[in-house]
Amino acid sequence: MRWGSLRLRLIAGGVIAILVALTIAGVGLTVLFERHVTRTIADDLAVHLKQLIAGIDVDTQGQLVMNRPPTDPRFDEPLSGLYWQVSDDRAQSLRSRSLWDMTLNLPRDELANGEQHLHAISGGGLGRLLVAERRVLLTVGDRRVPVRVAVAADLARVKIAAWHFAKDLAVALGLLGLVLAVATSIQVGLGLRPLSALRRGIVDIRAGRRQHLPDAVPAEVRSLVEELNGLLDAQEREIERSRSRAADLAHGLKTPLAALAADAARLRERGEADIAHDIEAVGDAMSRHVDRELARARLRGATRHRGGVVTPLAPLVRSLVATLSRTPAGASIAFQADVAETVETPLDRTDLAEVLGNLMENAARHAETRVRIVAAAGKQSIAIEDDGPGIAPEQRQRMLERGVRLDRRGDGAGLGLAIVQDVLAAYRWRLDLGPSDLGGLKATIGPSEPT
Repeated sequence: MRWGSLRLRLIAGGVIAILVALTIAGVGLTVLFERHVTRTIADDLAVHLKQLIAGIDVDTQGQLVMNRPPTDPRFDEPLSGLYWQVSDDRAQSLRSRSLWDMTLNLPRDELANGEQHLHAISGGGLGRLLVAERRVLLTVGDRRVPVRVAVAADLARVKIAAWHFAKDLAVALGLLGLVLAVATSIQVGLGLRPLSALRRGIVDIRAGRRQHLPDAVPAEVRSLVEELNGLLDAQEREIERSRSRAADLAHGLKTPLAALAADAARLRERGEADIAHDIEAVGDAMSRHVDRELARARLRGATRHRGGVVTPLAPLVRSLVATLSRTPAGASIAFQADVAETVETPLDRTDLAEVLGNLMENAARHAETRVRIVAAAGKQSIAIEDDGPGIAPEQRQRMLERGVRLDRRGDGAGLGLAIVQDVLAAYRWRLDLGPSDLGGLKATIGPSEPT
């Protein structure tokens, strides 16, 4: 995945959402756990408070006494974290051994008889305490004595318990987050699968294996597919109209060109060879232009529907060699065809003949004695080499420009290589020029992108 890809954005967004959600859940669960532990401690304090109230009394001298102290052994252990304290309105007080020499600094509070209050206070050296207290009335002789009874527990153990809970929860939430991240990645992949199908469909259309995108897509992208198919149909109709107009124009020029050639022949018979030669040269140039436009018009319609087209290369090369050997330029040239019989080329036979014919004709025209055609088995590239003078590196690119001819010895409009490039471009192939081991020029054709 590359930065900026839709898949990466969706996965990153999902992972961030998961992290935020799990963080909020972790903090929330820890707070709830801490509150739950605090409520549990408060319930325990209420039980201790009842035991404490049940055990206090007043002797005959009016002194507070503890007949049955609470049974929890932590009350007898100094600074254990669990404390009790009993006091009355006469400054009498009883304390648990766990308080040692300290007292509980209870807040000022108006308590109704039998009413229990719960406070969180600072216990000085005792730390943060949770206190449960009640006010009870004891009978001393003929009067009622108010007694304040309090039980306290250290809240530090709540923090400790919450911390351990948070650590265990973090591990569990981390594993959950990992599972959710993997699930998000899978879900994004499944959600984007229709887009991958569309991409493959477009590749098939460009390769000529199909004319429309598949209709079996989810409803969310069906409208997009319909619009693209409509665009393809409109483009096909426009290409067909352009092809027809180009073909009509080219065919319309054929008759005038034939008449022009006949006029040139009559002029030559009358002895006006120079004028006839000039007219024939112009007619030949115009004919080449017409042939090129006809080839381009045919390509526009054919390459869209070329799926599965392959051409055996060796028989075609032999046929072209036989034809060129009978031409003035090729009669004195030795053609060497190093082409494996198993080589097949994904181009239409007529189009491939147009390409190879132009390249082999150029090679024969510039060669001294030899032209070689090379196509190895397992490779799609085809090379045509000659032993001529070659072309300087800075001039090779100019040869690929439309209408440019570096050789002024012969006739022509300089459109041979332009036609070759038009045909190759329709099949997403390319033409490269370079030096040959034979000493001349090497023209190589092959796919624009390696397969």
